[in-house]
Amino acid sequence: MDICTQVDALRRHIHAWRKQENRTAFVPTMGNLHAGHLQLVRHARTLADRVVVSIFVNPLQFGADEDYESYPLTLELDKAALLDADADLLFAPNGHTMYPNGHRDTTRVEVPVLNGILEGRHRPSHMNGVSTIVARLFGMMQPDIAVFGEKDYQQLLLVQRLVHDLCLPIEITGVETVREADGLALSSRNSYLQPEERKIAPELYRQLIRIKAQVEGGESDFAALEGAATQALAAAGFRPDYVSIRRAADLGEPQGGDTSLRVLAAARLGHARLIDNIGISIS
Repeated sequence: MDICTQVDALRRHIHAWRKQENRTAFVPTMGNLHAGHLQLVRHARTLADRVVVSIFVNPLQFGADEDYESYPLTLELDKAALLDADADLLFAPNGHTMYPNGHRDTTRVEVPVLNGILEGRHRPSHMNGVSTIVARLFGMMQPDIAVFGEKDYQQLLLVQRLVHDLCLPIEITGVETVREADGLALSSRNSYLQPEERKIAPELYRQLIRIKAQVEGGESDFAALEGAATQALAAAGFRPDYVSIRRAADLGEPQGGDTSLRVLAAARLGHARLIDNIGISIS
């Protein structure tokens, strides 16, 4: 596996692959890799001849009181994991490479509507930070395919919309959430959970499963389901941000006749903020 930190070197690799008519798949990450990230890498390997993974903790994605300064950095372990996962290239830029004029003065990319609901509502500027860094990374390497996890479902839709609106010739692929045996979605921030909190954490997924079963069983009072789940999470020790049933295609409010939905939730537990979602199909 090759490692580069500069855009010119990154482009030289990709240009050489293109001359060989190799397709490139890209997996953007913030490092501290776990089995969920590695599943994305392995899936990317099935879609393309070459796989590039980036590691960069993007300051634009973090609010003033969030964990940017303490976000876990495990670059050496990440390199070993990516080697085992058969990645071809690790792009690990520093802040100056990504934002030559500083991240506060950089050009921003905004995806309307999706940037202001759910995660965007509870983490102001977060989704704009995601769209800006993804657009920059796409511009730097111009991959054929980019792979994202469905755990960050709103992010996945945001990137799909960005690519569509900017007419970028990049295929965006989502990969199903990887979970622990008890259902907890894998996340770098799970490391913030204390032992007793870790026992409680799977309740987030269990509430989503309950809502899925109830909706697919014919329940149509979505507000009541959301409220009951929110109360149950609070009773278990969470501080819920939202539990919301949305249209799967665009995260709009469900309308009569919609058959593909998504229930999404975010809640704080101790120092960790957990997010999760699952699909709902109505026949």
